[in-house]
Amino acid sequence: MKWCQARLSPPLIGQIIAEASLDTPEEYMLEVYNEYVERRKFLIDGLNRIPGCYSPIPMGAFYTVAKLPVDDADKFCAWCLSEFEYEGQTVMMALASGFYTTPGLGKNGVRIAYVLKKEDLAKALTVLAKALEAYPGRVI
Repeated sequence: MKWCQARLSPPLIGQIIAEASLDTPEEYMLEVYNEYVERRKFLIDGLNRIPGCYSPIPMGAFYTVAKLPVDDADKFCAWCLSEFEYEGQTVMMALASGFYTTPGLGKNGVRIAYVLKKEDLAKALTVLAKALEAYPGRVI
């Protein structure tokens, strides 16, 4: 019970950081905001160019939930980590199925964060596209 209640309290370091952010110049905040808007656009456009993929534009997060042309995203993600590589790289994604309480929802979805630089996102999109081409459970 103590652990459950403790997670409801903001950590001290988080409070210190939040207070310090009040003194951050507005120009910096605008620069960071614009960078993440650009990363979001880059990732969403890239995902939607991959045949069979679809991602809506998220409105308030650092990630998107993308639908992939796969039989089971959980299996696809595990396959990417255990059996697939392209030019020595693979991709790691969060499973979307864990974000739904209704059975079956999110079965072909993954959560992808856009916290990386655009150059790294471009590499990840290339690797994802190659993985989807090679995946034995691809759905057309």
